[in-house]
Amino acid sequence: MINSNAPQPATTAPNNEAELFARARALAGYSLGQLATEAGWVTPSHLRQAKGWAGQLLELYLGASAGSRQEQDFPHLGVELKTIPINAEGMPLETTYVCIAPLLHLNGVHWQQSNVHNKLQRVLWVPLDGRREVPPGERVIGPAVLWSPTVQQNAALQQDWEEITERIVLGQIEQITARTGTVLQLRPKAADGSVLTPAIGPKGQMIQTRPRGYYLKKEFTFQVLAEALEL
Repeated sequence: MINSNAPQPATTAPNNEAELFARARALAGYSLGQLATEAGWVTPSHLRQAKGWAGQLLELYLGASAGSRQEQDFPHLGVELKTIPINAEGMPLETTYVCIAPLLHLNGVHWQQSNVHNKLQRVLWVPLDGRREVPPGERVIGPAVLWSPTVQQNAALQQDWEEITERIVLGQIEQITARTGTVLQLRPKAADGSVLTPAIGPKGQMIQTRPRGYYLKKEFTFQVLAEALEL
C-alpha cells in the first residue's frame, strides 16, 4: 500500500538551497523501500549488482539534473549530492567517490580550477543505513547535511590534490596508492582491469594505465557528519 503521507518524487528542480535542503530533510526516517514503492521502482534484493541505485532514487526525489556529467548534481545551485552509507555509530562504511581524475594536460592547472574543488565547495550529504545485514528496502535515510569545507578542510583537500597532481605530472602514477594523501585519495576507477587510459610514464613517455578516481577518506567524511550532526 502506498503511503500518501510519504514524500513524492520531485517533478521540478529545486529553486534554491533552502528548497533542496527541505526536500532532503523530509526524506529522513523513511526507508529506501518506501521511497521506491512511491516511485514505482523495484527494490533490489541486494546492491552488489545495483550499485548506484540508492543514489539514483534520492536524485529522483530531490530533482537532481546533472546525471553523470562532470558538474554538480544541482548545477544551477552549485550543489553536489553525496549519499553516504553509515553504520549504527554514524561511521561511514566506505570512501566517497568525488570525480574522475584527469591524467594528462595537468601542467599549469591550479586547485581552484580542478573538478575536485568544483565538486566539493557545496555538498548535500544524505546519510543512510549501509549495514550489509539490513536488506536494501529496509535501510533508513538519515538527516541531510548541507556543507561547505572549512578553511582547514579546504587546505587539507588542496594539499592532497596538489601532491597527487604533482606525482601524476612527474610520471609517478603507478606509485600513488590509497594511502597517499591525508583526506583525499586516488584509486583505480573502472569496471575491470581491462579498461585502460593514457598517462605519463616515469621517463616522460606515454603509458597505458587504469583510469583513476578521487575519493574522500572515511575519517574525513565522519568528521564532516559528526560536526554537523553532533554525533
